[in-house]
Amino acid sequence: MTAEEQARLLKQWALEAGFDRAGVTSLAPAEHGKQYLEWLQRGDQATMAYLERRAEVRLDPRQVLEGARSALCVALHYYPLSGESEVSGNLWPGVARYARGADYHQLMERRLEQLVIRIERAFPSTGTRIYVDTGPVLERELAARAGLGAIGKNTNLLDPQGGSWVLLGEIFLTLELVDDVPVADLCGSCTSCLEACPTGALPQPYRLDSRKCISYWTIEHRGVIPAEVRPLLTGWVFGCDICQEVCPVNEGPLAVDHEELTIPPGRVGLELEDLLSMDRDEYVGRFRGSPMKRAKLEGLQRNAAVAMGNSGERRYVSTLIRALRNGSSLLRRHAAWALGQIGGGEAVAALRKSFRSQVEPAVREEIRTAIQGLGLTLPEDLPIL
Repeated sequence: MTAEEQARLLKQWALEAGFDRAGVTSLAPAEHGKQYLEWLQRGDQATMAYLERRAEVRLDPRQVLEGARSALCVALHYYPLSGESEVSGNLWPGVARYARGADYHQLMERRLEQLVIRIERAFPSTGTRIYVDTGPVLERELAARAGLGAIGKNTNLLDPQGGSWVLLGEIFLTLELVDDVPVADLCGSCTSCLEACPTGALPQPYRLDSRKCISYWTIEHRGVIPAEVRPLLTGWVFGCDICQEVCPVNEGPLAVDHEELTIPPGRVGLELEDLLSMDRDEYVGRFRGSPMKRAKLEGLQRNAAVAMGNSGERRYVSTLIRALRNGSSLLRRHAAWALGQIGGGEAVAALRKSFRSQVEPAVREEIRTAIQGLGLTLPEDLPIL
């Protein structure tokens, strides 16, 4: 069997394993290695130090597996069929589409593992290694070299068939295979994504500044969200799809029916209020197998409080008051801010009462700032009860 025939066979097997696209590329030093190092040097990775580790492997994918010669790159489309694209309630519109269903890492790894078994049976001496967004691999560059799409100005891979609504994975192989043809540029002169980003996280084409990215703040960042950042998050609770929603390549994407990636029955009815009142046991049960667990319960509650504050809706006041009284220190700080954004007599009364009884300086300062932000004064000699 020739290298071309082997490549064609493996791609067919990938489709049979449940992937929507598959392509092959030989391994060589990264074409954008210099840009990646510059990205790190600017600090665009924010606090994600793991992106700095094993940089030499990212820059030369041949190092991920001894004797590796090629990569079988796969893509799974996650843009849902009609009916799922417009979700109801106040939580799910603020959750990036990829995170609404099952954890794609586990889903894709299971399929890749079955594919590896098939490959190793057919080619017994072949070495293999699987990655799904979990190792030192520049996945989008590999996928682009394998003909699965072109990297867009929003730094996402743009698949001509599925747009940027794709999840990527790879099998590194010691087999020598024939490369697929890369896709030509799909952006042209369009800058819709750069113009639509509300935080300026795309300061120039093909550059993402994580320090300004909504997805970074709602998923990767731990602890307090700076006050100046909170209004920019609008209603996002986990991730952000804005730069994808405005992309012309995503107009009329190929919708697919991967049921595992849709909201499961146990989570479909969740609302922002539910997140704030959820205890750890309910969280573990409700979010089992969900990629949203990466933010942890406290992070999701923090984000939900910010989303409530940004909405300005009075209906959230009672929920935020309970969070201000009973939540973790992190949640109480963001609940105080949210109440200050919404305002009104009930919110102000709760803030004043909490200020008098609050002994934790950081929370007390958030409450003070919230009250002062409403144009109200707060006597400094109020005792702590």
